[in-house]
Amino acid sequence: MIKVGVCGAMGKMGQEVVKAVCADKDLELVCAVDINQIDLEVCPQSEVRVVGDLKSAILIHKPDVMVDFTQPKNVFENAKICLENGVRPVIGTTGLSDEQINELKDLANEKGLGCLIAPNFSTGAILMMKFAQQAAKYFDNAEIIELHHNQKKDAPSGTAIKTALMMSETGKMTFENGNCPEIETIQGSRGGKSYSDIRIHSVRMPGYIASQEVIFGASGQILTIRHDSMDRQCYMAGVKLAVKYVSEHNDFIYGLDKIM
Repeated sequence: MIKVGVCGAMGKMGQEVVKAVCADKDLELVCAVDINQIDLEVCPQSEVRVVGDLKSAILIHKPDVMVDFTQPKNVFENAKICLENGVRPVIGTTGLSDEQINELKDLANEKGLGCLIAPNFSTGAILMMKFAQQAAKYFDNAEIIELHHNQKKDAPSGTAIKTALMMSETGKMTFENGNCPEIETIQGSRGGKSYSDIRIHSVRMPGYIASQEVIFGASGQILTIRHDSMDRQCYMAGVKLAVKYVSEHNDFIYGLDKIM
């Protein structure tokens, strides 16, 4: 039985993770951490209640794995607390910089602990990213549009950043081949440049959960690869896969695609 903690347990994703862990015969929810609704019971069959301090929860309940769905401003420190106290983090919170990811990789390797950071846990989204990576070999122009609910604090999404990174691994220096010199009369209207000059456009709108499309262009043709998440349950199979993987492996993983 893998002992699991959930950080950000009262958030929309955190509540889904709590339910998924409680329903899995191979997992045991041992602690729930959130700054909101402290002392609320979240899993009646295990009588786990919400506490406000991550380090105290780790020291008292000794989880094997801590799943983090919190806020971009908190996730880096949360992950360090986990690793420094012998707990393997599964991180779904986005907003980590490349420098922070590398620092967590070094710390995980130093401690000999598994650590998994996944910008997206949906099987369909991972396939969308892989398909985009394949298509990037055959197109010289591409842009990404990502669309999320208007309570998402970081932009662009971690999924969009990871997609651009995977596309850039084809070795192409730029995906703006043949573009004319541009002048933005409204700053930012052409989106932000990421890896290999791939532009990312972020939309925030009530009604969305998470969607992304990657648009490839060439003379006489357009290819669009799109994925839409309709509810948060679609992420839970990936979360449980990640929890079970890090409990048995000591390597650092960035992206669920690496273990699918």
